[in-house]
Amino acid sequence: MTTLLNVIWLVFAGAWLALGYVVAGVLCCLLVITIPFGIASFRIASYVLWPFGRTVVDKPTAGAWSTVGNVIWVLVAGIWLAAGHVATAIPLFVSIIGIPMGIANLKLIPVSLVPLGKEIVPTDRPFAAYGR
Repeated sequence: MTTLLNVIWLVFAGAWLALGYVVAGVLCCLLVITIPFGIASFRIASYVLWPFGRTVVDKPTAGAWSTVGNVIWVLVAGIWLAAGHVATAIPLFVSIIGIPMGIANLKLIPVSLVPLGKEIVPTDRPFAAYGR
């Protein structure tokens, strides 16, 4: 079932949203100091392409610098990417088959706002980031 939802997601929302994350990642990689933001953006782009069956958890090794980076990220790119998720979720809620995809789109908003200090893991292993 998750494969079917992922394929439908990819056609209706995933490709466009991933493109936004890739553009943000390329722009962030232009400067050396913002390369961690670019890497986080590319990581989230892969999650946005195939979200069903995976989840986001806090990375236990994240420190204070990830918090500082998240504040900068929210101001530079996070608000725009979150707005893209909201704009994509609204039309998905119109049809019955689009409701799970709209919910998944809204589930992506927190990671689009604060991506640093997060890790993407399979849903069946949510504690993988903690070494369990």
